[in-house]
Amino acid sequence: MIDRRGFLGTTALSGAALVAGTASCTDPTSRTDEGRRIETSGSVPAFELDEITVPELQESMESGERTARSITEAYLQRIELLDRQGPGLHCIIETNPDALDLADALDRERRSQGPRGPLHGIPVAIKDNIDTHDRMTTTAGSLALEGSIPPRDAYIVERLREAGAIVLAKANLSEWAYFRGERASSGWSARGGQCKNPYALDRNPCGSSSGSGVAASANLAALTIGTETGGSIMCPSSSNGIVGIKPTVGLWSRSGIIPISHSQDSAGPMCRTVRDAVLLLGPLTGVDSRDAATAASDGRFERDYSPYLDPEGLRGARIGVARSFPGFDPETLALFEQAVRDMAAGGAVLVDPANLPNAAWNDALPLTLLEYEFKADLNAYLSTLGPDAPVKSLADIIAFNEANADREMPYFGQERMVASQARGPLTDQAYLAAVRVVQTRTREDGIDALMEEHRLDAIVAPTRSPAWLTDHIMGDRLDGGSSAGPAAIAGYPDITVPMGFVEGLPVGVSFFGRAWSEPALIRIAYAYEQATMHRTLPGFAPTLG
Repeated sequence: MIDRRGFLGTTALSGAALVAGTASCTDPTSRTDEGRRIETSGSVPAFELDEITVPELQESMESGERTARSITEAYLQRIELLDRQGPGLHCIIETNPDALDLADALDRERRSQGPRGPLHGIPVAIKDNIDTHDRMTTTAGSLALEGSIPPRDAYIVERLREAGAIVLAKANLSEWAYFRGERASSGWSARGGQCKNPYALDRNPCGSSSGSGVAASANLAALTIGTETGGSIMCPSSSNGIVGIKPTVGLWSRSGIIPISHSQDSAGPMCRTVRDAVLLLGPLTGVDSRDAATAASDGRFERDYSPYLDPEGLRGARIGVARSFPGFDPETLALFEQAVRDMAAGGAVLVDPANLPNAAWNDALPLTLLEYEFKADLNAYLSTLGPDAPVKSLADIIAFNEANADREMPYFGQERMVASQARGPLTDQAYLAAVRVVQTRTREDGIDALMEEHRLDAIVAPTRSPAWLTDHIMGDRLDGGSSAGPAAIAGYPDITVPMGFVEGLPVGVSFFGRAWSEPALIRIAYAYEQATMHRTLPGFAPTLG
């Protein structure tokens, strides 16, 4: 696996029935969304915006039932109730002190000019490694960047604001997007503390975009954005029962995002439904002069992917069933077998098996690439913060962590940072060879070759084994299954959709394919979602029994 520690392991877990939380709802309510019946239950009161979708929010604002301000207020109250109090999810680092003023301005604009588009007045929580030039900070969860306000918004934040969305909050994450220590705990940062899985609070939310995944799942924001280098959209989406889209590298700009790797980094939507994720995907695309990778998207990106939301999208689609990913538990594999049957019932043409060689992503070369690029790319990012930046290099961060070990390293160290600092420039032959080999394996000789051989529209596999117990002594469990590796290393698109539950813990199914194949993947993922509707509200249970 390459989505967390060592980029080499995987995780597996089976559980038992959920234990009830504290006070349960006495008057559960239900509502229907695209054919799905939602029952509100669990250890917290029902929320008026539970599972509400972007189209439903827009409809309520158009009718006058709600305003951007009332929606924003409701989410801020929800954050206070569940993140700061109650189950104490710790998925939000800070809220935007200007959120309500922004909402008021967008309400006035709606009344005078009409909405800008589907995101007008919609509150969005973004991961705390994405720059905002406002009264919030951007720190990657680290005290080393505490108080840092970048000189301008990230490109995707500029696009978000232009679309009329409200940047509601900064979501917690695995500090430095998990690229710090070897025995780390996903979802922990010095600024945000330990993020918790809303389905069982002692279980891990997974991946560096853990806060974004939990915030979406627990209905703390209408939409959220995460980032991925090696599975950090896929894993928390799967573990928190939501939809995640990791776009082709270059479809969304990375400028203004604290980096790990320019070869693999991408931000992407993390939402409760495929439709909402797609409504967020298109408006944030575009060619950005600050990110050379976006030049390849010219003529390929679309500002509206909603035409690909086809409930019949499985019919005639050729899908390769990948069975060579090791480490998945029997319960997850049983759900995957049912998912494959559901796809066949929807009219898909299945090529089974259609396997990728494990060697394509499962040796030391991917980590070599990341260590080189992390040092170069992070130093380049820090240089954009200007002369008053609290730290100016990776070496400065390492020194800060050592000087503040009691706050920064109470549970795990910074071995990954130290190893990266020891790497040379990007002209080193070791780096150039790693890039050439791993990208050839996963692209031309991997995903591209397999899809060409079988004329596939997508490859399908289980996303991730269920969530493990959070453990600050031993760190994350890496002995289970993950399918994020090939698409992550190749820089190719990947979409995960809820596939069901293993003893109360959600797991997802992933659809991935060639570069720029988002339209085909959206058709298939949406049709599967509509045929199965596995997403359910989390119950906020304290543990599994």
